[in-house]
Amino acid sequence: MRRSLLVALAVMAACTTNGPSSSQSTPTSSPVSAPAAFTFEPQATASVVAGGCGTTKVYQGGVPASLDQAGGHNNPDGLPYVLADPPIAAGFIFSNPLKAGPQGDKILWVVGIPRARDALAIDAHPYGADHPVVYFNKDADSSPGEIYPTGLAVSSPGCWVLSLRWGTNRAEADLKYG
Repeated sequence: MRRSLLVALAVMAACTTNGPSSSQSTPTSSPVSAPAAFTFEPQATASVVAGGCGTTKVYQGGVPASLDQAGGHNNPDGLPYVLADPPIAAGFIFSNPLKAGPQGDKILWVVGIPRARDALAIDAHPYGADHPVVYFNKDADSSPGEIYPTGLAVSSPGCWVLSLRWGTNRAEADLKYG
């Protein structure tokens, strides 16, 4: 009986987890470790505004708490934002509508999976076409939070597909440039 009790306790201990469940990620409580992965979903108070295209929506208001946390509680207030697919990255759009041309419109990208010193690479191309391709790289040298300020300049107006990469992570967003 004692052996059965020990086996049962061992099985229970093996089935117990201290980490986040696979269905919902939550940040770790340790102040020195990186946050666990976040996914971003707009709150019910968010409204869809102009600026998205293809499969991407741009939102105003209702910023997800997980996005606020990933941005180090220092995200810009009142700006429209886009959620990438999958929703592990989001971008705050500083000038909406975005404009094509050499100046490069500022977007503050916040990622829900820690940067781990990985640069953000963006490859952009017109929706429905492979060319032209615009490339942008940003080192993981900004703070607070998991952020990358960018100034991607696209060559022509229209809907552009932005493919984001940092480390082994991938996400896409479609944005309209005037």
